[in-house]
Amino acid sequence: MLTPLQQLESRFRKAIREALDLDADPQVAPAQSESFGDYQCNAAMGLARESARRSGEKTSPRAIAEKIMARVDLGEMSTEVSVAGAGFINVRLAPAWLSAQARLAAASARLGVDPDPDPQTIVVDYSGPNIAKQMHVGHLRSTIIGDALARTLEFLGHRVIRQNHVGDWGLQMGMVTHAIEEAGGTAGLTLDRLESLYRGISAAVESDPATYQKVLARTRALQQADPATLENWTYARRLTLDACHALYRRLGVTLTEEHVRGESAYAGEYAELVERLLAAGHARYTEGAVGIFPPGFTNKEGEPRPFLIRSRDGTYQYPTFDLAAIRYRLLDLKADRIIYTHDSRQAEHFAMLFAVARLLGWAGERVRLDFAPFGTVLGEDNRPLKTRTGENVKLADLLDEAEARALAIVSEKNPALDEPLRRRIAHAVGVGAVKYADLSKERISDYVFAFDRMLSFDGNTAPYLQNAFVRVRGIFRKAQAAGIDSDPAPEAIDLAAPQELALARHLLRFQDVLLLVVRELKPNHLCQYLFDLAARFHQFFEHCPVIQSDPPLRRSRLALCDLTGRTLGLGLDLLGIEHPEVM
Repeated sequence: MLTPLQQLESRFRKAIREALDLDADPQVAPAQSESFGDYQCNAAMGLARESARRSGEKTSPRAIAEKIMARVDLGEMSTEVSVAGAGFINVRLAPAWLSAQARLAAASARLGVDPDPDPQTIVVDYSGPNIAKQMHVGHLRSTIIGDALARTLEFLGHRVIRQNHVGDWGLQMGMVTHAIEEAGGTAGLTLDRLESLYRGISAAVESDPATYQKVLARTRALQQADPATLENWTYARRLTLDACHALYRRLGVTLTEEHVRGESAYAGEYAELVERLLAAGHARYTEGAVGIFPPGFTNKEGEPRPFLIRSRDGTYQYPTFDLAAIRYRLLDLKADRIIYTHDSRQAEHFAMLFAVARLLGWAGERVRLDFAPFGTVLGEDNRPLKTRTGENVKLADLLDEAEARALAIVSEKNPALDEPLRRRIAHAVGVGAVKYADLSKERISDYVFAFDRMLSFDGNTAPYLQNAFVRVRGIFRKAQAAGIDSDPAPEAIDLAAPQELALARHLLRFQDVLLLVVRELKPNHLCQYLFDLAARFHQFFEHCPVIQSDPPLRRSRLALCDLTGRTLGLGLDLLGIEHPEVM
């Protein structure tokens, strides 16, 4: 099922070809103001410049727009096509055509969203916690942004391979295993205690060269599979990952044990990989280390800068780990696209990694390598969110507070609900609020974490959307209680009221928004769409009686409500946010 936007693009592209003998993007988009129409074609200004370049004669954009309008055949789609301003072509869709499109969407199990006809194998690299550390607020963005992208890509028909590239093989592991040995072993060791040991050894390494050398020796021992070191490493790794997976389940993200493929997964490959690249001339020695020199990367003096794949001390670090991982994903998993969700400060590292993968011939021209960076979570003081003691806020503590606050709100709003149900709703609302507050922001931007704002039932928040879903489902509960047939009947949809038409137009943009999300890797587009959908539904609900209407109109409006609820529910599912039936 093609969306209105896709159908208009096809027809305007044909009109441009016929009018100007050009194959050009018609630049169709939803109208900026509904007073002008529903969609607009914005190509005339660019086409006027191209026409002048080709013919040598200047033509106004408005004249170009009129030529296109004379050729475009919208048939039953439109009741009005007009040129406005400097050359914008406005289109108003016909209510009868919109009704027919809404009926098709409502009758579809996928709400009219077709799977991609050319599905790809797409690797999504996200979360990536470090061993010996509890997940904290800094892990939130990669985890939930990556999960929303993976869910959306999967829904659109792609084969998505989730990869949780945990930090479990570098210098940090040398510190962890050394600290465990110094503390007397793993007996009775908890994650809290392990993290405390890690903080202590980190400080010691910074201040004491002798300790640093011991840690380097322990790192080499680990990377050379020393049995005692491996035993301590295995315990620390399992302790950490068990805690991570408990948090993943609580967050409702789709990462599981099978998706963990960390730095250690390639442990047997690093030495051979480095030697092979040296022998082939792709890598060379540089000041005792080994590096690859992709073109276009220089230091402050303008000299070529290496992507270091072996340190001077003989250990392997992040570039080596990521190089082995991208090789596996491209050559073994045969990825058509790889998406990395990481802190924006890693931009240069990933730019070099991608350049090296292409330099080595692992990534062909058709392979897409994407870095989806994100900003920082800030406290209300506009500084990175920390505890009062200056430590990163533990993710578990953050969710505890979110759920406690949500429980207080739910208990106040609906005290008649039994406590177990209130707690389930509080979990959905609290965790959903935290996730949505993050996902609804422009990915690259920093944002301020504020519980009062994100738990509000007004504005662009998860509780607002969850409440809209509850209101939709409430209509059907009331209909059933009144003995009214509330089974959705897609064939009954017949739109006439302005609020019905506005709601249907928005519903039919769902697939366009999902495609935009995966093109730009920005879940905030889906968040904004759902917020606008909820707002349009509330306008419809206020002006268009449903249960009180005469039977034919009631059946049409119930079907429109059902399509709205299913779209809200699916959209929230793709964001990984629960939507209870009652609140």
